[in-house]
Amino acid sequence: MRRESVATRPVAFPAERRRRRLALPSIPARLLLHLSLLGGAILLLFPFYWMVTTSLKTPEEASLFPPTMWPASWRIENYVTAWNLAPFGRYFINTVFVACMQTLGVLTTSALAAYAFTRINFAGKNLVFVGLLGTMMIPFEVTLVPNFIILKHLHWYNSFLALIVPWTASVFAIFLLRQFFRSIPRDLYDAAEMDGCGRLAFLWRIALPLSKPALITIGLFSFLGAWNALLWPLIVTGDEEMRMLQVGLSAFQSEAQTQYHLWMAAATFTMAPVIAIYFVAQRYFIEGVSASGIKG
Repeated sequence: MRRESVATRPVAFPAERRRRRLALPSIPARLLLHLSLLGGAILLLFPFYWMVTTSLKTPEEASLFPPTMWPASWRIENYVTAWNLAPFGRYFINTVFVACMQTLGVLTTSALAAYAFTRINFAGKNLVFVGLLGTMMIPFEVTLVPNFIILKHLHWYNSFLALIVPWTASVFAIFLLRQFFRSIPRDLYDAAEMDGCGRLAFLWRIALPLSKPALITIGLFSFLGAWNALLWPLIVTGDEEMRMLQVGLSAFQSEAQTQYHLWMAAATFTMAPVIAIYFVAQRYFIEGVSASGIKG
C-alpha cells in the first residue's frame, strides 16, 4: 500500500487542538477525582468532628478506649463548666482587642507602603521592596530574642503595646496590596489627578474600594494570626489578666489534667468565632488569595 504523503494528511487546526485539550475527562476519571477530593475532605474535617463530639461526652466516655464515635448522651453543660474553670471572658476580651488593633495597624501600614511602592517613584524603590521580601525568609525564632530585648528597654513588658505594636506591619500584606494596586489602570490615576485628586485622596476614594478582596484577605490573615498567637504573648506577658486566648487555653489544659471532655469544650468555643468569621468572608478571601499573583 502507498503511504499517505504529508500533504494529504488531515491537519488539526489550533481551535480543534484546544478543544481536545479542554475536553472533559472520562466518567471513571471524574469519579476517581471526586472520590479523592471526598476522602481528603473527610480527613481534614475528622479532627473537628472528633473535637466537637468529645466535648459533648461524659468524663468516663471521653476517656474510654477504644473510643466511641458518637456520645451516648449529650452533655451541653461541659461548655459551661469549662468556661467557669478559667477566666475565659477576660481572655476573649484581651484577644479581641489585640486582634482588632493589629488588624487595623496592618491594614493602615500596608496600604500606605503598597501605594508608595506602586505609584511613587523614589531612588532605590525596587531595592527596598526586594529587601522587604527578603525579610520573609527570616524565621520568627531568630528575631525573638532581639525583639524581646527592645521591648524590655522600652518598658513595654506585660502591656498591650508589646502585644500590638510589633505586629502592625506585614510584608505579605504589602506585597498583596501592591499587586492589586498595580492592576489599577494608570489612566484612572491620571484622570483623577487632572480632576485635582491628590495621592491620599486617590488611595482612599479609588484604590482601596477597588482592592476590597485584598483588604479582607489581609484582615483575615492578621486577625487569625493574632487570635492563634501563643509563643509571643507567652513571652511578653506574665500576669493572668494579660493572657491571650491561646495562652489561657494552654494553662487550662495543664489545670484540667485528664478531663478530655473539658479540653475539647474549651477548644471548641475558642475556635468557633474565627470559623464563623471565615465563612462570612470566604468569597472575598478566595478572591484575594487567587489574585495575589496579578501582573501589573
